[in-house]
Parts: sequence; C-alpha cells; structure tokens
Amino acid sequence: MPLIESLWAMLGGATEGLPPWIEFFTFSSINVIHVVLGCSLLGASAGAIGCFSFLRKRSLIGDALAHAALPGVCVAFMLTGTKNPLYFLLGAGASCWLGAVSVDAIVRYTRCKEDSALGMVLSVFFGVGILLLTYIQKTGDAAQSGLDHYLFGKAASLVESDVKLIAVVSLGVLGALVLAYKELKVISFDPDFAGAIGLPRRLVELMLATMIVLSVAIGLQAVGVVLMAALLVTPAAAARYWTDRLNIMLMLAAGIGAFSGFFGAYVSYLSPKMPTGPWIVVAVTSLFLASLMFAPRRGVLSRLMRHYRFRKKTARENVLRTLYLFGERADNWEQGYLLNEILHHRLMSTLELRRALYRLERNGLIVETPDHRFALTAAGVHAAARITRLHRLWELYLTRKLEIAPDHVHDDAEEIEHIITPELEKRLIADLGGPQWDPHEKHIPPVGGVA
Repeated sequence: MPLIESLWAMLGGATEGLPPWIEFFTFSSINVIHVVLGCSLLGASAGAIGCFSFLRKRSLIGDALAHAALPGVCVAFMLTGTKNPLYFLLGAGASCWLGAVSVDAIVRYTRCKEDSALGMVLSVFFGVGILLLTYIQKTGDAAQSGLDHYLFGKAASLVESDVKLIAVVSLGVLGALVLAYKELKVISFDPDFAGAIGLPRRLVELMLATMIVLSVAIGLQAVGVVLMAALLVTPAAAARYWTDRLNIMLMLAAGIGAFSGFFGAYVSYLSPKMPTGPWIVVAVTSLFLASLMFAPRRGVLSRLMRHYRFRKKTARENVLRTLYLFGERADNWEQGYLLNEILHHRLMSTLELRRALYRLERNGLIVETPDHRFALTAAGVHAAARITRLHRLWELYLTRKLEIAPDHVHDDAEEIEHIITPELEKRLIADLGGPQWDPHEKHIPPVGGVA
C-alpha cells in the first residue's frame, strides 16, 4: 500500500474512494506517472532553453519551429505507417531544422527582416502540415487515429516509451546548457565580443538552435504545435521579472515550466475532460501574470509604489524649497508661514500639502507654531538648502553647458532636482567651478550651509 494511502487509512479514511487530490499523489495509475513526469521534464527543459531565445530577442523562433514541425510528423508517419515517438522525433527535428535554415537563408540572402522570415516560415510550413494531415486522414488508414492531437497536444496519451524519450532529450538539453553555459551567455549578451575573442559563434548558435529544435520536437505530443511556443517563451519572460542574474533566471524558468507541467497534469487528472496542454499554458501564463504584477523590482505594483513614493518625496521637497525661498526673501529662516501662503506659491491640493507637512514634521524638518504657522527647523533649513542648491546648480549647468536661455531652465530644474545624487552634485560643483550665483543672480547655497 502506498505511503499516502497508509497514512490516510491511519487517520480513519477508507483506502478506496480516496479524495481526488489524495488519490492523485498516490500515483495509483502508472499512466499518471508518465503524464506527470513527461510534462514536468518538458516544461523544465523548454523553460530553460527558452531563456536564451528570450534574451536574444528571438522568442518567436520557438513558435515558428513548433509550427514547422507538423509536416515532419506527417511525413514520418507516411514513411513508416506507425506512430513511433522516435520516428516522429526524427521527422519533427528534420522539419524544424529545415525551418530554421529557411529563416536564416531568408534573412541572409534577401532584404526581409527576421520577423518577416519567421512569419513566412511559420505560415508556409504549418500550411503544408495541415495539407499532409488532411491527406492522411482521408486515406482511411486506421493507424492515423489520434495524429491530429499533435496540433493541440494530448498528454494523456503519453506512454512509458514516450516518457523515456522525453526524459533522455530533456536531460540532454539541460546537460548541454550546463556544459555550454559560458559560451551561450556570451553569445546571448554580446555576440560581437564573442566573435572578437575567437569563440566559434556559428557553432554555438548551431548548438542553441539544435536544443530548441529538440525541445520543440519532444513537446509536440504533450502540448501540441499551437501551444508549444508558450512553454519556450512564457517561463523565461516570467523569470526575467525576478532576477538580473542568468543562472538564477535559468533555474526559475525551469522551475516555472516544471510546475506548469505538473499543474496541467493535475487538473487533467481531476477532470478527465480537461486537456492537459491548454492547462499547462494557463498555469504558465498565470505565473507570468503574477510575476508581472508582484515581482519586487520590475512588477507593476512595485513600479506603482515607487512612483507613489517618489511623488510624495517630490511634494515634501517642493514644500521645503518653498519655505526656504520665503526665508531667503525675509532673510529669516525661522519665520513661520500659513497654509494658504504656501499654497499660493506651490500648485498642489490642500490635502497633499497637509500630508507633506505632516510627514516633514514627523521627520523633524518643520515645526508648527501655536498660531498654525509652519517654520523650518535647523535640520529643515539644511535639507531645504540642499534642494535649492541642486535646483540652481542644474539651472546654471543648462545655461552654461547647453546654452539654454535662463528663462527656459526652471521647469527642467524642478524635475531633475529630486533625483540628483550626492555624487552627481559633486561633479556639477566641480564642473561649474564652485559657483555662487545661478543664471537669475540668486545665491547658490554652499554645501553644509545657507550663507
């Protein structure tokens, strides 16, 4: 009795009629093992190899080769009369190779761009494949039953020999990625440098194309021609949101692909009428959308939060500079000013101003007087002087270095003053020769003071 069944029985549950989610993990059906292993291995290898296509901005090559594989499958069946997965792998591989060579030839010897070449190869090869598939179906050969599953895939039809073939090819692809990692990395990021250091660029590209062809060929039965591109592109795109390191990206993409394959098999097991291939694509697309939304640096929510925080920071610094200008005009930075006086000089809502003032007060940069006036503290004067210094330095830089009229530099300085780093500030001061006056003859506050 399998372990999970034993534990279930110890908890008082019947070993027959287990809940579907528990019965799935007992692997009571050997076919379930085949489907799970086949889909997971396929997802892992396709996700990893897809990273290099994605980084080289050639993601559509997988889609074109997947469609180009269909005539090869049909020809293999017509020549052998059997649905042997090895014959189909050879036929699909040969057809994919012909498609890859065709794309390269069109780009090299014509004026067509790569995207046009991919579109032509995809449509022509897929059209020929559909014609051959229609011809085979009209021959009345009983052995052709199920051949149309190569369009959309049918993972439930995977048997032990299919899984062994997928395992051998997938592990071979992953092993080749590990062995040729450095070469593939150089080719992906800087192909010109690869050629300059004597790296056999064409050989490495040939090996990469071979791995893509093999990944496409073994995935046709499980995912199909139409959906295979999703396993090559989407895991890599999802992984890219989480990291800047290629080795981590490869592992993440392989993990996303493997999980998607497992999830597709799980849903198909729970509901036999649900096709595995489309559910694999649904799973990997869901993970991509989750990465798109929630990734810590590149995700949409992260960017929105950064934008929100920057807006708040900009509002606070604008208020500080406004109070500094008031103090500069009165030659008294300890004097307080009413809310309406600040609003008169700064275009912002009352609510936004109150929030900025509240935050500045919490940070010890301003203080509210008993008569509801707001004045800079010593720390606030120092911070406001820096913002004003950056503003005026940038105005002077634009007029001196770029020869922009002084009456056209204020708006640019209003935007750039909030993102100038201390390092850039030092360079500006050095390049401008430690200036004391801006283009409007206003004093530039020195570093560490206001005088």
